[in-house]
Amino acid sequence: MKRITYALLIVLVGITISFASCNMKHSGTSGKDHASMPESTVQTDTGQARILFDVYQHDFGKMVEGEIVSYTFDFTNTGTAPLLIKSASASCGCTVPKYSKKPVKPGKKGELEVVFNSLGKEGIQHKTIAVRANTKPPVTLLVITADVRAKKDDR
Repeated sequence: MKRITYALLIVLVGITISFASCNMKHSGTSGKDHASMPESTVQTDTGQARILFDVYQHDFGKMVEGEIVSYTFDFTNTGTAPLLIKSASASCGCTVPKYSKKPVKPGKKGELEVVFNSLGKEGIQHKTIAVRANTKPPVTLLVITADVRAKKDDR
């Protein structure tokens, strides 16, 4: 009886070790490092650019109709690939975004200036700027607001 119990115990241990080794993840490199493998079989991480603005909204406050004001939105590339702004478009022709066409390296800062012309605008103004870049997500929205007051007549 002791022999049968001992034999069953050995078989169970063997089965447990077999299952454990089958469930282990295989690296697929067979002990070779990536440097010795042909380039076509090594996948490189191209990374992803990410844009993080210091602020996403700016309020110019009260201003007189006809004033031209600007604000610079500062951002950082928090990703692992160079960030390239493809376009920046405003919801109105009175708002003009300006930005560099040069890539921003990971960890570095960049700027996007927004110029707002209040000529012909009165009341509360709310303008959005869609920034399209090679980022995740691909579109980031910025907002400017202003309370434009009518010009006083100098009669």
